[in-house]
Amino acid sequence: MIHKSSNIKGLIIAIFMLMITFSSFSQQDPQYTQYMYNTMSVNPAYAGQRETLSVTGLYRTQWVGIDGAPKTQTLGIHSPLRNERIGLGLSIVNDALGPANETYINANFSYTIPLNRYDKKLSFGLKGGFHLLDTDWSKGKFQNPDRVFNENVNLISPTVGAGLYLHTRKWYLGLSVPNFITTKHYDDFQESFAAERLHYFLIGGYVFDLNDNTKLKPSFLVKAVSGAPLIADVSANLLFKEKLTLGLAWRWDDSFSALAGFQVDKGLYIGYAYDMTTTNLNNYNSGTHEIMMRFELQKLSRFMSPRFF
Repeated sequence: MIHKSSNIKGLIIAIFMLMITFSSFSQQDPQYTQYMYNTMSVNPAYAGQRETLSVTGLYRTQWVGIDGAPKTQTLGIHSPLRNERIGLGLSIVNDALGPANETYINANFSYTIPLNRYDKKLSFGLKGGFHLLDTDWSKGKFQNPDRVFNENVNLISPTVGAGLYLHTRKWYLGLSVPNFITTKHYDDFQESFAAERLHYFLIGGYVFDLNDNTKLKPSFLVKAVSGAPLIADVSANLLFKEKLTLGLAWRWDDSFSALAGFQVDKGLYIGYAYDMTTTNLNNYNSGTHEIMMRFELQKLSRFMSPRFF
């Protein structure tokens, strides 16, 4: 953990609280509050499912006020091909934590099979690319200056993942594994490198038409990591007049969140989320901010109704 603040006592207490909070689980893959609008980042089978060229950018700064806390940027670009069964996408994620910077660059492929005349479809997804890990120990002071890992490290590892995505116009359910290959990641509490454990993501959501102008979409994301407790996110978003989105979310034993979004025009959506920590760490940070933008070209299909996912 980086120590730049003059209030050394406060930082020591914050580090202690961090270690207690995450003694049973250390965050490896980046996490998102607006995962329901950033789906390809957790499931490659979503590539092309917006039925148009879709570009999504997201910026997340976590635990504002704590030096070295995670900062994440993502860029996702995907589109169906002409036959609309094949989707292609590119995902770039940059995740900074303490002296470490991790970058994921992945190509995504999906193939969709219609299951019945009621528009139920099953999509298969594959992803492949690279994971880059860089450390710069000169950024701050560390708990053990003699640690062997204080030499800067640059590692490049391959990534291979897969996913399934079952969906209609009203609901979706997806299961994915972002990476089957063991890679190295930086553990901020140990100030060393650990093996990336296998992650499993389960996502789902349903859209209810409350009236002609209001839709309700509850959704969830469950993340399972080998040897660690389950991490669950549950959210509910309301869409008013196909323009304004308001919602609440809860992450198990971690935080509550408020979400808001606005469809500026047919091609541009802007969203914001604020997380308030519910653990003892709440005393040492002012929350987490996340902003996203999605730009899309005109729909390729004839079905022109707005999409909530």
